[in-house]
Amino acid sequence: MLDKAYTLGIRYFDTAPSYGKGEAFLQKWHDANSFPDVVLGTKWGYTYVANWELGFNGKHEVKEHSLEKLLQQWQVSKALLPNLKYYQVHSATFESGILENTKVLNQLFKIKEETGLQIGVTTSGVNQNKVLETALNIEVGGKSLFDSFQVTYNVLEQATFLILKKMIAAGKTVIIKEALANGRVFQNEDFPHYQSYYKLLNQLSKKYKVGVDAIAIRFVIDSLAPKYVLSGASSFKQLKENMKALTFKLSDTDLEVLKQINITPKDYWEERSSLIWN
Repeated sequence: MLDKAYTLGIRYFDTAPSYGKGEAFLQKWHDANSFPDVVLGTKWGYTYVANWELGFNGKHEVKEHSLEKLLQQWQVSKALLPNLKYYQVHSATFESGILENTKVLNQLFKIKEETGLQIGVTTSGVNQNKVLETALNIEVGGKSLFDSFQVTYNVLEQATFLILKKMIAAGKTVIIKEALANGRVFQNEDFPHYQSYYKLLNQLSKKYKVGVDAIAIRFVIDSLAPKYVLSGASSFKQLKENMKALTFKLSDTDLEVLKQINITPKDYWEERSSLIWN
């Protein structure tokens, strides 16, 4: 049974907008199983265009944070009600204009008031902190708009730590994605500059008798204590290995050592942008 404070892909399911296919699959799965403790979340603002094709040549997603796109995708997403609990802006940025688009913000607030959903943002990129700070201070009608924040935070990218702790203290829902740094926590000859980090992670893996993935996930749990940690597992085997993160706790000494293994946001995100997606 999972630790009540966290999920690793079991109790919180999140899907991105993809012509409704993601939501339709999620709804079908939920209707077939009807687990009473499952929490559903989805995002709007991107259209997935890769048609689930491995090795797709070109951009997989097209971002659009317009009022028209919100209204269009909400018609699909609202079918998940009443099981849907989180409705999030997919990858909010200053460039997309979402954080100052009054019409969109007002519509999100209307959805929030009518449904009771937690309205959230997801972030990526070197300026996550600035985006989060701006979103945190957005109000509509004197009320805070955003309740949940899905953010990249892991052993390599720890720049959001302070603002995430601030959000947690304020009662906001913090959802962590990319806890495994898109797989970069695993030893890989393509990243020779991480060899000292790999050595430490492997030592801890042996010490706690779990995989490196569990060490990385446990780091997120013990250092930050967010509401949810997304697994990202693509197979049952991977999920079982990820869930071992709930069978132990890092010592204070090990936790402090891991806190030193971070690179600059600039380096992290430049490297991430060069990864080949599949």
